[in-house]
Amino acid sequence: MRKWLQHISNRTARRLTLLLAAAGVLLLGTAVWLTLSMEEEPATLTTFAMGSYVQQTVYGSQGEEAAQAASTAVTELENRISWRVEDSDIALLNQEAGKDFQEIGSQTWEILQTALQVCQQSGGAFDVTIAPLSWLWNFDENPHLPEADTIAAFLPQVNWENVLLGEDNTAALKTSSTALDLGAVGKGAACDAAVAVYQESGVDRAVVAVGGSIGLWGEKPFGDPWRVALRDPATDGSLGELALQGGFVSTSGSYEKQFEEDGTTYHHILDPDTGYPAQSGLVSVTVWSSSGVLSDALSTACFVLGLEDSLPLLEEFASGAVFVTEDNQVYVTENLQDAFSLTAQDYTLAGTL
Repeated sequence: MRKWLQHISNRTARRLTLLLAAAGVLLLGTAVWLTLSMEEEPATLTTFAMGSYVQQTVYGSQGEEAAQAASTAVTELENRISWRVEDSDIALLNQEAGKDFQEIGSQTWEILQTALQVCQQSGGAFDVTIAPLSWLWNFDENPHLPEADTIAAFLPQVNWENVLLGEDNTAALKTSSTALDLGAVGKGAACDAAVAVYQESGVDRAVVAVGGSIGLWGEKPFGDPWRVALRDPATDGSLGELALQGGFVSTSGSYEKQFEEDGTTYHHILDPDTGYPAQSGLVSVTVWSSSGVLSDALSTACFVLGLEDSLPLLEEFASGAVFVTEDNQVYVTENLQDAFSLTAQDYTLAGTL
């Protein structure tokens, strides 16, 4: 009946409401249905930034304007935190590594602050100074297996403790060989930027997806949850879904970027301790958290740490996760067990953590 009411005219809906009321039919929720029937279609916008498509669906009278403003905000963010942009904050810090503190944008400073918290709490499993190693492997343009002695030589350059945050939005890198790469939190940060625009614009609700990160804003009608599909690591299909009232979701998976050399497959999620792709027995980790940066950083950290070692980290940041192992076992943290449903037949829901 709800679906039918959504498609009839407002005038007809009002008449139907009166008729049902006169007949003694309980109309709990009818007012909500009528409101929905008068609601405008959502604004949708797809753009490209952060090396990924940015897909938005925004509900409300200001939806189109908010989507455009959010797109602009994401582009501006990329221009601040991408090491590829010559005059970005991150490029500046990399260029001035080993020198004095540099003034950076408040947004960049806050992202670094959150990212460094995850670096510390994960014991370095997530590290924002991974740049020397990620550049060495060059997964984006020319992926290849570096020489073992070259990896060993680059390892000492990766140390998040070489990043210093000062007052008044300043930061510095301790050594000239230290370099930042915020690629592991960029898409989550983009979701944060978009959601901030939605909040300021006063839109009813919205969802933004940037690569493997998703931001949810506002409540759906009737108290229904947002349903976020999780990708099957082995196919382009769906593993299952999370039913959530809000928050941010990010996935890190070995399937995203990989290459094969001499019969061995190498993926892009590097372990800062070894300099090689992480070997944790996982193929995918999806994290739900209170911010995009947190969900993105935690998904990477948890992928490196593995199942058991990830739990204290997730608890520290009041976050939840869905883990997929190499042998097609799916594990869900206790705080997401009621929200997750497995649909892919090739996997087994092995337990709650």
